[in-house]
Amino acid sequence: MSNKTKKPVLTETVKATGAIIQSRFVAYTGKQAAAGEAALGVAVYDAAAGDAVAVETLGTLLVESGGALAVGDAVAADGQGCAVKQAGTAVVIGRAMDAATAANEIIRIKMGG
Repeated sequence: MSNKTKKPVLTETVKATGAIIQSRFVAYTGKQAAAGEAALGVAVYDAAAGDAVAVETLGTLLVESGGALAVGDAVAADGQGCAVKQAGTAVVIGRAMDAATAANEIIRIKMGG
C-alpha cells in the first residue's frame, strides 16, 4: 500500500525532554521511547529538547519500522523508538496493520483499543 492514511483520534502536546524524530514512539517522559519502553504515542514532527511536540496517542497511526513486521504483529519500541515485533518483557504499544520487510519503512499501527 503506497498511500497509507493515518486516523488519529487523540493528539496530546508534550514538552520534549530529548530529541524526537517524526514517526517514532514518544515515551511518557517526553523523550523518544527506548527499547521495550511504554509509549504515549507517535511524534507528528521532529522536536528538540524543550520544544512542544504533538504526539498522536490513539487510533490508526503511522510509525517507522525498526525491522520486519507482519500484519497483526504486536509491536514494541526498539532502541531508536521505531516499531519492532514485541518480544520478552517489552511493552506492547499496538498492532501492525501493514507488513514491513525491513527497517525504515512507514507502516500503520493500531494504538489503543
